[in-house]
Amino acid sequence: MDIRQLRYFVTVSDEGQITRAAKKLNMAQPPLSQQLKLIEEELGTALFIRNSRSVELTEAGMLLYQRAVSILTQIDDTVMEVKETGDGLRGQLSIGTAKTCAVAYLPERIQAFHKQYPLVTFRIEDGHPHEVVKFLEDRLVELAVVRFVSDLHLGYESKTLLVEPYVLFTPSKWEWDASRTSICMKDLEDIPLIMFVRENKHGKYTAFQDACIKQGVKPNIICESHDAGIIFSFVATGMGAAVMPKSTFSIHPSDDIKIVEIEDCPLRNKISLIWDQNRPLSKGAQRFIDMF
Repeated sequence: MDIRQLRYFVTVSDEGQITRAAKKLNMAQPPLSQQLKLIEEELGTALFIRNSRSVELTEAGMLLYQRAVSILTQIDDTVMEVKETGDGLRGQLSIGTAKTCAVAYLPERIQAFHKQYPLVTFRIEDGHPHEVVKFLEDRLVELAVVRFVSDLHLGYESKTLLVEPYVLFTPSKWEWDASRTSICMKDLEDIPLIMFVRENKHGKYTAFQDACIKQGVKPNIICESHDAGIIFSFVATGMGAAVMPKSTFSIHPSDDIKIVEIEDCPLRNKISLIWDQNRPLSKGAQRFIDMF
């Protein structure tokens, strides 16, 4: 069994169908089926349960799949390191991030990095925090810029970029005392709120609501959304106010929205650069980390 055959096997396993796998590998189906048969003959066991339109891994197939993915990843990482050693810094650096983090932290650094290392290109994968971390788990990205890293219960290496307060975003059209630049948590009971919610493995979650419960505050929540852009558009129209980390405003700055500090809000949002400590990083990723 060689590396080429392992790649065939992994692709078929991922696609769940020989026809799709053959198309992805740019080869005909009969030769691919023959290669799978040769692997099974060499190992003396069936690796797939073949149905009319799909294939499923047997127990032996699952074991080989886990080992094959690990082997191919090590090979790809080794090839990358060798190329970088021989030719200098080059290749593509993949980064996962939420949109708000991307706007606040990536453009200037990517531009500066590319100027210094013009042979390195970037691929940005965006999503919510739990999605971005899944990108790392699945090795779709090498690095990630995320919020709420403290509660992700993951053993990743990290570098803190910013610790910031939560603030109240209010519509400019509201009649609001201009001299009133801050409020208390208890004042939020009288303000219609559009709440930012996110999903984790336990379902909906918002740290702000937990903080309200601890302080005996009953927020007047009229709407929920997991998209900051939608929330800001609602605030701008005068529908309600929103409590979110201060830097989230960077994606949708608007004269229709004002920022009010919350004096006794205990929440602090941490934005971090994270990476898998068990995965060898490319030189590009290592140099990019050093820029923060």
